Amino acid sequence: MSLSVPEPTARSRSCIECWCAARTVSGFKSRTFRRAAAVVIAICLAAALNAQATLTPQAQDKELPNAPRMDSASRSSGSATAAQETKGAIVGTVLDCNGDVLEGARVAISAKFSGEVKISHSGSNGEFKFDDLPSGTYKLKVTGAGMGVFSSADIPLRAGEVHFVPQIVLPVAPAAAEVTVNGDRDALAEEQAHIALQQRVLGVVPNFYTAFDWSAPSLEPKQKFELAVRSVSDPISFLSAGMVAGLEQANNTYAGYGQEGMGFTKRFGAAYANGAAGRMLSSAALPSLFHQDPRYFYKGTGSKASRAFYAIAAAVISRGDDGRWQPNYSHVLGNFAAGGISNLYYPPADRGLSLTLANGLIDTAANAGTNLIREFALKRLTKSALGNNGGNP
Repeated sequence: MSLSVPEPTARSRSCIECWCAARTVSGFKSRTFRRAAAVVIAICLAAALNAQATLTPQAQDKELPNAPRMDSASRSSGSATAAQETKGAIVGTVLDCNGDVLEGARVAISAKFSGEVKISHSGSNGEFKFDDLPSGTYKLKVTGAGMGVFSSADIPLRAGEVHFVPQIVLPVAPAAAEVTVNGDRDALAEEQAHIALQQRVLGVVPNFYTAFDWSAPSLEPKQKFELAVRSVSDPISFLSAGMVAGLEQANNTYAGYGQEGMGFTKRFGAAYANGAAGRMLSSAALPSLFHQDPRYFYKGTGSKASRAFYAIAAAVISRGDDGRWQPNYSHVLGNFAAGGISNLYYPPADRGLSLTLANGLIDTAANAGTNLIREFALKRLTKSALGNNGGNP
């Protein structure tokens, strides 16, 4: 049996070398020396064995695998989870005016901080949900077929929050309510004519052609002629013609008419004929032909300059029966046509193209001036004037 002696360590070698050096110096060869040497060698061997045992666990430790590290996928998953926790959601339910859930309502959410808009629709249970929303302030706008529009107040959303919007009840759309009565256009137009005929400044002077309701429905030809006839037959129309004739008489305008009673009568007849012809042509016949509304639609909003510009422009711009704005063919052509007709009864010396142009321009300018008075003065003086809905032309 062979004994395997471990290789001496640095420490054991040092001990042996020291002992050998001591022996050389002393030169001992006695039994005592041999016994002492055996003890020293035993001690060195024990130290060597102890060192080997101590080194073995360290070697084993070095052979152990490294501790597992978090790979990139795990780190990504953790980051996504953390990011998801910073997102929020907005949830709500849409109902109709009867309190029943409304399916298919269009729900738009807009972020005030970015302007981004997302669209969704309510489900069969009337619910909608917007998730994966960053923190911030949002607004909702909800619409439905045949329904009105709901606009929410600002909705602050914190990170990770689920915000439940109170139940949203959509009203019936105004347009849907009008469909019921829109079937009888003549009835609506007749109601408008009735309202117009009640409007008088200080309860006396007719203000038939001012519409204080911006959304007023259009007039039918029947009502256009009805208003025109009532206007030219009103006592105020005769009084106005008499005032014009008196001024012309005083200034001897259209001298061919002469003076005295006969001259006044001729001037009165001409003034009244001018007004009546212009009214029937520009407010009844031509508006029916061109499908235009002869009324002035009161604006009532905006700066004074914008309102004044609108009033003056209305002399040459008119609202069509379809609600669209277009050149006012009715008033402009009616004024100049009435000026042409005046050649039939003015004195021969004053007839001609100049009379046609003069009367046409004067009447058009008079329309612009009347519109300014309507815009800035007549509303508060007109009896039975309806509330103004405002709006922009």
